[in-house]
Amino acid sequence: MPEQFGILTMGDAMITLNPATTGPLRFVANFERKVGGAELNFAIGCARLDLRSKWISRLGKDEFGRVIYNFAKGEGVDMTDVAYVEGHPTSLNIKEIREDGSGKTFYYRYHSPVLTMEPEDITEEMFKDIHIVHLTGVFMAIDRKNLDIVHRVLSIAKEKGILVSFDPNIRLKLWSIEDARAAYHDVFPYVDILLTGRDEIKSIIGTDDDKELADFAQRYSISQLVIKDGGEGSALYIDGQWVRKEAFSVTPVDTVGAGDGFDAGYLYSYLHEFEPAKRLEFANAVGALVTTVSGDNEGLPLLEEVLSFVNQEEVVER
Repeated sequence: MPEQFGILTMGDAMITLNPATTGPLRFVANFERKVGGAELNFAIGCARLDLRSKWISRLGKDEFGRVIYNFAKGEGVDMTDVAYVEGHPTSLNIKEIREDGSGKTFYYRYHSPVLTMEPEDITEEMFKDIHIVHLTGVFMAIDRKNLDIVHRVLSIAKEKGILVSFDPNIRLKLWSIEDARAAYHDVFPYVDILLTGRDEIKSIIGTDDDKELADFAQRYSISQLVIKDGGEGSALYIDGQWVRKEAFSVTPVDTVGAGDGFDAGYLYSYLHEFEPAKRLEFANAVGALVTTVSGDNEGLPLLEEVLSFVNQEEVVER
């Protein structure tokens, strides 16, 4: 039986309230309750690809916290290092959708449960049987003290020889681009696999030129620099050369979670020793499938769905 690889991630999660009708929120009476959060989406994406997926977090000791816990556990995510905390309500994310399809997202993260996490909460035992640690910039942006937690995770991972994957996942509603750049440049020396959008990396280092990106990867000893470019496909700088793969042709209905799914797909294909071009193909397929379903994580596909899609066979009913 093939080895089941372990991936660890850490971050916030929230209840997402989707409006039942379009228009300004003050006129919306009914909402559909969902579960969201970049790192949790990633953890779910990994679990659906038959990876051992561990998520470190804190949830409010309230009904919404229990909804998130039960949902993630039901998806097969390892919740051993997720705890409930009193006095910190589970975060909310409320969406507004206008008649023309445009929208806004309103976050209610004040006093977030993850604010109770401290560096000493991260223990070496958490890293047992873990092959990759995957972090994103979202957790770092919630509160500056989270940077210390991130650095403890990175230090332990490096001590144990565990690969580090990082997605900047810039959230300018939470911090400035200047603060983000400073934090990322402290993280980059630890990173083995960087998964970033083309616009994102341009915001961080000021360019998306191939040579400049290659120089950046070499400067920080990033062995795999992966550029996500939506409908244009993706690119990978590895072993001194660029590899590119076109996007799959789908009709997108919702792009939320596509980047998280891509990350899960890329790490799956890396762990299973796919050739570089095949890694991009597999990750592109996961991202494409995510966009065909509305919701933060509802579209994250099962492994057999991705394999079927990549092989251009009839896709399992979704």
